[in-house]
Amino acid sequence: MFDFRIKREETVPDIDREAVYDTVILGGGPAGLAAGLYAARAGLNTLVVEKAVVGGQIALTAFIENCPGCIEGSGQEFIAYIQKQATKFGAGIAYREVVGVDLQGDVKTIDTRDGKLLTRTVIIGTGVSSQKLGVPGEEQYRGKGVSYCSTCDGPFYKDQEVAVVGGGDAAVEEANYLTRFASKVTIIHRRDVLRATKVIQDRAMANPKIEFRCGTVVEAIMGNHKANKLLIRNLKTDQKIEMSIGGLFVYVGMIPNTKLFEGQLRLSPEGYIITDEKMATSVPGVFAAGDIRQTPLRQVITAAADGAIAATYADRYIHAD
Repeated sequence: MFDFRIKREETVPDIDREAVYDTVILGGGPAGLAAGLYAARAGLNTLVVEKAVVGGQIALTAFIENCPGCIEGSGQEFIAYIQKQATKFGAGIAYREVVGVDLQGDVKTIDTRDGKLLTRTVIIGTGVSSQKLGVPGEEQYRGKGVSYCSTCDGPFYKDQEVAVVGGGDAAVEEANYLTRFASKVTIIHRRDVLRATKVIQDRAMANPKIEFRCGTVVEAIMGNHKANKLLIRNLKTDQKIEMSIGGLFVYVGMIPNTKLFEGQLRLSPEGYIITDEKMATSVPGVFAAGDIRQTPLRQVITAAADGAIAATYADRYIHAD
């Protein structure tokens, strides 16, 4: 049986600073771990570099039910399973913060706070980060009533009234999840209609604990030692009211983690890495997979597929001679 708890354990006791890896994979989410699995199975000397804990955004998901062939369970269960698959075939996992990259030439350089790594190919799977509201009080009360992860923080709000900002799949799914703990969940969305898929919307609308405030935005977050009020504004009437809350969960979009690659790779106007169908970027030997790349769909199944393709063509790149 698998132990589904995510553990921050390196699978490489020491990194040889003089070695040139076949592939270094940046990011330990579904894309990075799938790439690690395929690269290791191909016999490549493979290292997955993760800043914190493997999983990425999917590890924050309460329940996965739209991934064909995947176990139905939490994001953490899914990631623990795929991590074991990758390490089983020899992919190493190292926890390092990457502070710079040089992607040119036959040997690429990855600068971490603990030294340099050399590699023949790079697969970028650094994913995305949560978009902030950018309103007064958000930074002040971050971690003090303002959260971006219902799975992480939902249990702290048992029998309290909370709000969720956003109208997409993530926002509405997490609102449903929060009703396990909160006495009431209010979804605040700037548009008149939700953007979430119909099945997710229907589930939320049938939930007696969920209330909707569409056509509404958050103007400010207020409180004392923690956030306990929102100033919200109706976009049609321009009316502003104060709303009492126990906590606020923000799901208003994502920002690609591509700052390290600016000026080295071709990016979309939104900052996503542009690839071809082989996941190849504008620099030979550099591939990108998952949410970090320009793609019409960002789901766990597409991220894993991207990782498999990227590793396959990294292998072909190495053995092209």
